[in-house]
Amino acid sequence: MYVAVKGGERAIDNAHAWLAEERRGDTSVPELSVAQIRTQMTLAVNRVMAEGSLYDPDLAALAIKQARGDLIEAIFLIRAYRTTLPRFGGSNPIDTEDMACDRRVSATFKDAPGGQVLGPTFDYTHRLLDFKLAADGEVGDAPVVAHNQTATPHIMSFLDRENLIQSEPTGADIPDDLTRTPLELPASRALRLQSLTRGDEGFILGMAYSTQRGYARNHAFVAELRIGAVAVEMDIPELGFAIEIGEITVTECETVNQFQGSKTQPPQFTRGYGLVFGMTERKAISMALVDRALRWKELGEDNLGAPAQDEEFVLYHSDNIQATGFLEHIKLPHYVDFQSELELIRKLRREAQDNISREAAQ
Repeated sequence: MYVAVKGGERAIDNAHAWLAEERRGDTSVPELSVAQIRTQMTLAVNRVMAEGSLYDPDLAALAIKQARGDLIEAIFLIRAYRTTLPRFGGSNPIDTEDMACDRRVSATFKDAPGGQVLGPTFDYTHRLLDFKLAADGEVGDAPVVAHNQTATPHIMSFLDRENLIQSEPTGADIPDDLTRTPLELPASRALRLQSLTRGDEGFILGMAYSTQRGYARNHAFVAELRIGAVAVEMDIPELGFAIEIGEITVTECETVNQFQGSKTQPPQFTRGYGLVFGMTERKAISMALVDRALRWKELGEDNLGAPAQDEEFVLYHSDNIQATGFLEHIKLPHYVDFQSELELIRKLRREAQDNISREAAQ
């Protein structure tokens, strides 16, 4: 039972004022601006946009500032704001083959057509604290690199030519939208991918790691990981053709997995897929691994009982906003509930004590 609680408005107002004071911190230190967060904490901004389902770096940076760096709270703010926005229509599927790649690597083909681009990455850093940053030291100028504006074919397409990779079934022309309709099981792959890209990065990472440790028999290679800008186009009925309405940065990952075959499928490679807003490669790789684990049924594989193969477990527990709401509601007033529990325990203790007394008397 939940009860409405009246009163305490002054305490709540004071709590809000105290929160604002804590958010500002030491006033002798210059205030952190939204622009600084947007341009210097881009990975945090990218995560908030991805899990908040809204591509807007300025709003994501504002949410991070308002949430005092609590990214889940910032994601909550973005999702709440998103519900207030009107929807004018749907965009066309983005074409990642035309991506202007800042980063494009493959773990399966050394001489990948179109070349490999390391881009901005932590992969080759020594993970040592840079105390120059604490001293506000200047960093060296980054090399000037021209974007690859020509189409960069997906590496998977070269496996396609030899029929070594499983062909993907055609999906619906207009896939279900998880932001407008509740998740229902069994879910289409489109809905699963939406759920994974909105899911908590830590949870998806944990599920992906479990597949690598043997909980799903899912040994994967990263066929291709690419990060860059893609155009977003939308059909305008009055014009009769599509126009570009913007540009977004995304991370795309395709993994390739060995497949021994089944009663319905020959031995071949299969794929896992991940696509996330911004530079979010850890999430994209994790998403691809979990996507592949969830495809066991369509591929005719055995269910090994692995957590990452359980669609209900993965999809219903990956959303950090739903999880947070249910977890944090238990700190709100439950006075009536607890009083009934308390009375029940007292009654049981009295009955137990009476039974002990009767047995002792006999």
